[in-house]
Amino acid sequence: MPLVGKQVQPFKAMAFHNGDFIEVTEENLKGKWSVVCFYPADFTFVCPTELEDLQNEYPKLKELGVEVYSVSTDTHFTHKAWHDHSPAISKIEYVMIGDPSQKLSRMFEVLDEETGLAQRGTFIIDPDGVIQAVEINADGIGRDASTIVNKIKAAQYVRNNPGEVCPAKWQEGGKTLKPSLDLVGKI
Repeated sequence: MPLVGKQVQPFKAMAFHNGDFIEVTEENLKGKWSVVCFYPADFTFVCPTELEDLQNEYPKLKELGVEVYSVSTDTHFTHKAWHDHSPAISKIEYVMIGDPSQKLSRMFEVLDEETGLAQRGTFIIDPDGVIQAVEINADGIGRDASTIVNKIKAAQYVRNNPGEVCPAKWQEGGKTLKPSLDLVGKI
């Protein structure tokens, strides 16, 4: 079932954040834009490159009012150990959620039932807790976090400008479209 346009369901999970263990619920995703980034496992190969890249974009996302949450089926304890021992992961300032119960991975429909690991899923969630964008990659394909920044800007623009939509490759300040009968067949 498509998740775009759906409300994030209730959940409760433990996370590692800035040296502490914290509890995260669906309420943390409300009132601001959120990016939830699932990945297969800690102490692996492509995952740290993605999470480090996401950290590199984190200041831009924060400027846009976005909070970032990474999620794997590892525990919050494993996230701390990884953070303490990996040069790439030690840079991370955003919340790292543990999902050993696999509840979140199932809820967001990214759980690989055969391996018990999450797929590479990225979710953009609006301040109402509604999923606005979903991207899922195969295990061997790392994501480029700069594309998340552009998608957030487009999603925020559309939310703040009812009746307008952002065309392909839209960049902040670029032309938008106002869907109407006059545009049918002219694009």
